[in-house]
Amino acid sequence: MIRILIFLAVVFGLGLGFAWLADRPGEMIVTFNGYQYQVTLMVAAVVIVAVVAAVMIIWWLIKALWNSPYTISRYFRVRRRDRGYQALSTGMIAAGAGDGALARKKTKEAAKLINSDQEPLINLLDAQASLLEGDHEGAREKFELMLDDPEMRLLGLRGLYLEAERLGDRNAARHYAGRAAAVAPQLAWAAESTLEELTERGDWDGALKLVEAQKSTRQIERDAANRRRAVLLTAKAQALVDSDPNAARTAAVEANKLAPDFAPAAVVAADLLFKQNDVRKGSKILETAWRAEPHPDIAELYTHARPGDAVLDRLNRAKKLQEMKKNHAESSMAVARAALDAQDFATARREAEAAIRMDRREGAYLLLADIEEAETGNQGKVRQLLSKAVRAPRDPAWVADGVVSERWAPVSPVTGKLDAFTWRAPMERLGQLIESDADVARPAIPAAPPAVPAEKAIGIVSDVLPAKPVAEQSNGMEKEIAAASGDGAAVEQASEPPRLPDDPGVAPEDEAEKSPRRFRLF
Repeated sequence: MIRILIFLAVVFGLGLGFAWLADRPGEMIVTFNGYQYQVTLMVAAVVIVAVVAAVMIIWWLIKALWNSPYTISRYFRVRRRDRGYQALSTGMIAAGAGDGALARKKTKEAAKLINSDQEPLINLLDAQASLLEGDHEGAREKFELMLDDPEMRLLGLRGLYLEAERLGDRNAARHYAGRAAAVAPQLAWAAESTLEELTERGDWDGALKLVEAQKSTRQIERDAANRRRAVLLTAKAQALVDSDPNAARTAAVEANKLAPDFAPAAVVAADLLFKQNDVRKGSKILETAWRAEPHPDIAELYTHARPGDAVLDRLNRAKKLQEMKKNHAESSMAVARAALDAQDFATARREAEAAIRMDRREGAYLLLADIEEAETGNQGKVRQLLSKAVRAPRDPAWVADGVVSERWAPVSPVTGKLDAFTWRAPMERLGQLIESDADVARPAIPAAPPAVPAEKAIGIVSDVLPAKPVAEQSNGMEKEIAAASGDGAAVEQASEPPRLPDDPGVAPEDEAEKSPRRFRLF
């Protein structure tokens, strides 16, 4: 566009010049070799312009003839390069599609048309073709050759890293990732692998520096970086609790500032502050974390903040936590435990039952069983509560990659991933009771033996079962008689084992919910 404007401006200028000369007539006399030439000014101007144009055309022709060998060779060179890049492009597409034969063919074609020193992608296509052909040893050799080229070094490290991961050699993979992270910390794969290595060997300071580098290069967001720093600082505090309590407290407090709702950081920071008699600050940290998400470790540490407190003082502190987070199962559980220690059985029972209503789980039934045993000593009721606990969902725990742990850990023991543990209920109990007979295909049952007379059945039962109270004996006899004197349609192959004298059995409300026949997967 700019050239067109310049051309139009030059033509416009020449037109103005010739018009100016046409309006001002004059003559031009030239004497040359004894001859005198007289022309008008306009003719003289046209002749001068024509001579200049002829000289320029002649010069262009001479230059074109002089440079014609180079021009011709450049034409064929560009054509050859274009064909090479076309082959390279087709080969890369074939490698991405998994066509090893076509990728190898285009690799050879591109290598003939383009020099690999000028286009490093040929080396990559060559390595990819080797991988598609199953020649992993050859691919590794090509990746190692890339390490000598500064432009291809990171690509070679990436290829060697993936090959080491494929072979399961984590040490080699982390070695290549560490070299790549030292050159380019913005690479996510290198930084993550190096971070796993640092955390696995407990180099928390090195891991913190790497996370800071990731944050500075905008590889991870600010919130994610703060979360990782909080996890690493918490792990560092746990490692320094015995050797350097002051440094551990500093790290834990910083971790709590970065993530106030992170329970492990709050617990570690508060515990270290309590050991240094800073109860007020430690309690404030626990209260903030409790408001964000109640956790049993927070409640346990908060109620036992002062070792010399009486049981009633601990109960009052538990009630204070409950006021901060009302209508929550953990709040009721904390008050119930403290009330049990204070022998306030009425409050303990009320809060434990409230916890069951809000979140039916194993720990609430076990706590209620402890309360029942401490208050009444009724072993039958205790067994009934224990049976409910066995059937109830499990309490939340720290879970990571299928591993269930009672204590938090900074990395997963399976994959080495940072911040893998989450507080949730383990998914271990599979299956549900199938209440409907129509949902289960009943197996064929052999014909039942002849029905036993009622009188004879009573005698057999009395000989086998131990002595029971009259009411329980009558109930048992009625059940045996009903089972023995049935209509002969089907008979249970395995009878229920006899109960102990102090076993009250299943509660009536639970018995009403169950059907006569059921199937348990586990």
